[in-house]
Amino acid sequence: MAEPYLTDNAILAEFRAAEALLDGHFLLSSGMHSAVYLQCARVLMDPMRAERLAGALAARIPADVKARAQAVIAPAMGGLICGYELARALGLLSMFVERPSGTFELRRGFRLAPDTPVILMEDVVTTGLSSREAIAAIRNAGGDVIHAAALVDRSDGGADLGVPFTPLLRLSEPIYAPDALPPALAAIPAVKPGSRAA
Repeated sequence: MAEPYLTDNAILAEFRAAEALLDGHFLLSSGMHSAVYLQCARVLMDPMRAERLAGALAARIPADVKARAQAVIAPAMGGLICGYELARALGLLSMFVERPSGTFELRRGFRLAPDTPVILMEDVVTTGLSSREAIAAIRNAGGDVIHAAALVDRSDGGADLGVPFTPLLRLSEPIYAPDALPPALAAIPAVKPGSRAA
């Protein structure tokens, strides 16, 4: 059954209902700073909400990509749940890459036949660096990343992942380099709510 289209306001309402849209001073995994943080782990802790959001995202992925893809691969930790839910919505295999020693790898018995068409699934894309690293790992494992998807594109369309990219939500909230913080943000201690250590 096709999922109904969710407007940006409806998607943000899902984050607010989960208390996953945070205001303050946040150090992002990319090293950049922001006054707004989307805690995808909270929005995904309700399985029905996770299914709803992944279904809405699946509906936005181009039909030719859905017809070709054989697996969804997500980076651990942040992408695990949304990657699984997107795979479920699309009827595909779900796998993940992880960083046991700082570099993404496909492990735990996951294997890809040569040139397996794959969709990369992220929770949040900010600069795209982590996504590009995950794509490189998938290619090293034999996969062909034909598309990328995310719950949230914090770059507002500016991140280049090297493959076509479909986010559920594009967010237009500024991010700042550590040496270019506005005074109001610099006055608040930064917190790092993500899964990677600073």
